Amino acid sequence: MEHTPVTVWILGDQLLRTHPAIAAVEAQAGRQNTRVVLVESDARMAQMPYQRKKIVLILSAMRHYAAALRAQGYLVDEVRAPSFIEGLRRHVEQHRSQRLVTMASAEYETRRLQQNHLSQALGIPVEVLPNTQFLTGQHNPFPDAEPSQRVVMERFYRAMRRRFEVLIEPDGSPTGGEWNFDRLNRRPLPRSVAPPLPLRFEPDAITRQVMDEVEARGGEVGTATGFALAVTHAQAEAALADFITHRLAAFGPYEDAMSAVHDVLFHSMLSPYINIGLLEPLQMVQAAEEAYRTGAAPIQSVEGFVRQIIGWREYIYWQYWRLMPGLRDANAWHAMRPLPRFFWNSETDMRCLRHVIERAIATGYTHHIERLMVVCNFCLLAGIRPAEVNDWFLAHYIDAYDWVMQPNVIGMGLNADGGLTATKPYIASAAYINKMSDYCKGCRYDPKQRTGPDACPFNVLYWNFLIQHETTLRANPRLGPAVLGLARLNNAEREAITRQAEMVLGKLENREPEIKNQSQK
Repeated sequence: MEHTPVTVWILGDQLLRTHPAIAAVEAQAGRQNTRVVLVESDARMAQMPYQRKKIVLILSAMRHYAAALRAQGYLVDEVRAPSFIEGLRRHVEQHRSQRLVTMASAEYETRRLQQNHLSQALGIPVEVLPNTQFLTGQHNPFPDAEPSQRVVMERFYRAMRRRFEVLIEPDGSPTGGEWNFDRLNRRPLPRSVAPPLPLRFEPDAITRQVMDEVEARGGEVGTATGFALAVTHAQAEAALADFITHRLAAFGPYEDAMSAVHDVLFHSMLSPYINIGLLEPLQMVQAAEEAYRTGAAPIQSVEGFVRQIIGWREYIYWQYWRLMPGLRDANAWHAMRPLPRFFWNSETDMRCLRHVIERAIATGYTHHIERLMVVCNFCLLAGIRPAEVNDWFLAHYIDAYDWVMQPNVIGMGLNADGGLTATKPYIASAAYINKMSDYCKGCRYDPKQRTGPDACPFNVLYWNFLIQHETTLRANPRLGPAVLGLARLNNAEREAITRQAEMVLGKLENREPEIKNQSQK
């Protein structure tokens, strides 16, 4: 057994109950020679004006994690430093560590730091273990896929279901007789339905201290006030149980619904926890499958939730590592407009965008359809630079990390990767938003008008996008019906749409393009 002191560096989004680096070092050196370090890096937190509730979540969860490890008898060093390297160097010098073991970061730049620079910077050997937070670390369903090869998410999802035996019958067939029940999950929310709120967790002394620190820093989006997220494994598990018991059954039918009244609807609100290791993917999908097996939730809801976890989430992570480092610069539609200022202060007459942006600023959360079919839809139609949209998401959302935002926003939401992540651009007119939400009621724009002073900008920009990119869009078989709608427009209508689109986009460009966050208004 090794008797020299060994350090385990755990990142703030790797707070696993059973951490592979701790297990590996303890097996080699014993618990008495295993020292854990968690670094609160000022540089990492200042990369952009992050949502304050996200900063509180990460810092509070890290400090609770450190306390839990100490209670188990581990030696834990919590360091606040200007950078990761400075914090680790300070730790290594103070504790005379002879070796450092860490788990590979989920994010490209931090993993490069771990693998290429850390050993030289610290002057000791560094071992980087594989990341275990994603099931693709155990099973890559398409190991030989080239970066230019299109791999459809449905194929990926089915392969993951088979490999991990989730919703699979003994004969190998999918539970319920179908692989995907998405066609049943497209209902708007009736006025008479009031979804139950997710669990809230009263901040303890550790969390209140973090909230005070974050508020004193200034410069970020939103406020720490009202923070009530889970910050421990036990709390996150309680949040999972609450979702399974109270919202999973209705999750499926209303998965795509949007509401100005209800923030979360029947969504799980668990992404902030799985993304930092307080929950794990198989734990979540097995809890959902158990609900189906016991009759507590229908197959359409359970399958829809399972698809989000081991379908979409794993696929997005897999795509990230397949397409990096070029993904951030992808811009297949040649979008060059700056992000409008109203994305940072919500001052727009479009009621749907105003509500979604206000919600993101206030809570750090909106569900996936609001992100895809309101925010990304608008930015794609308006030709907003993909990298700026990606940075806006990273700044505003409590569950936002580079690995999830780049393929989800740049790839899927904006279709800027040339269709490698999604087989078609997710574009829609106001008719979709009006059907799936209550946003259009009370809006100053008319969702049924295509042109004119009261026409919804989504309509103007949607038809303008079809006109501007007609040749490219006609080549995509999945967009045939939408593009065929152009045949109903005569030349005068096309010219009217183009003129009005120029006016709408001109007003966007005349807004102050400089990025400013909510606290700097």
